[in-house]
Amino acid sequence: MPLTPSRDVFITCAVTGSGGSQDRSPHVPRSPEQIANDAIAAAKAGAAIVHCHVRDPETGEPSRDPGLFREVTERIRAAEVDVVLNLTAGMGGDLTLGDPEAPLPHAEAGTDMAGASERLAHVLDCRPEICTLDCGTMNFAEADYIMVNTPGMLRAMGRMMTEAGVKPEIEAFDSGHLWFAKTLVEEGVLDDPALVQFCMGVPWGAPDDMNTFMAMVNNVPDRWTFSAFSIGRNQMNYVAASVLAGGHVRVGLEDNIWLEKGVLATNEQLVTRARGIVEAMGARVMGPEAVREKLGLAKRDPA
Repeated sequence: MPLTPSRDVFITCAVTGSGGSQDRSPHVPRSPEQIANDAIAAAKAGAAIVHCHVRDPETGEPSRDPGLFREVTERIRAAEVDVVLNLTAGMGGDLTLGDPEAPLPHAEAGTDMAGASERLAHVLDCRPEICTLDCGTMNFAEADYIMVNTPGMLRAMGRMMTEAGVKPEIEAFDSGHLWFAKTLVEEGVLDDPALVQFCMGVPWGAPDDMNTFMAMVNNVPDRWTFSAFSIGRNQMNYVAASVLAGGHVRVGLEDNIWLEKGVLATNEQLVTRARGIVEAMGARVMGPEAVREKLGLAKRDPA
């Protein structure tokens, strides 16, 4: 099918993530203050949406602590710059199995399994405009680690998000995740039109080749909005690819810590570079108010 490039594009900055990048770059923010400051700087550089995880301020390890999310949220909302807040809801579905000859009982280290209400406690407290919904289970990089999101769990979490008035950003790490997301909309669990983020190149989900990417793009319902990113060295390539395919873009230190070979990036620098690519392709970078209008979001008060 012919490409219809985007003319208006929003940029999401994924500020810190939940991987081990805190030990590979001094620019990966750890504390709520650092995370909020990076989000604010990214917004000033042109990101209309900031996607936030939280970390233990001392160790940098990923956390689900609602208090940390609350502090990040309050700091961002109190800032002088406007931005759409997107909080992760992906934590609490981590399963690390034991030895291949004895997978059960599972390993305590690396396993963090929580119920739907606990996984969404910070979302219901902070009421961001958007939160993520990882729409499937997959083998995730490490040998015995599984990102677990069962159909029952996703239906429960999706209903809670919808009832709370928080728009889910469907995280599709593979084509089957998009298939299930469309089922959730058909069932009325999620509202139509939906928002989907294609997560390309994450082992062992969808590879970041263009055939796979366009197959997923071509299965997005016409009324939906999609964005895309790839991890590592192809992050900026996917800025261009997503604009060409009619979508929006995501960059940030969650997905890539390098500005160029040998040069560690900041979130602000990654957003600035993405903005330059978008504008060089003849598209306009959308601000937060335009994004709220497009996605049907209600701005939350700074409290």
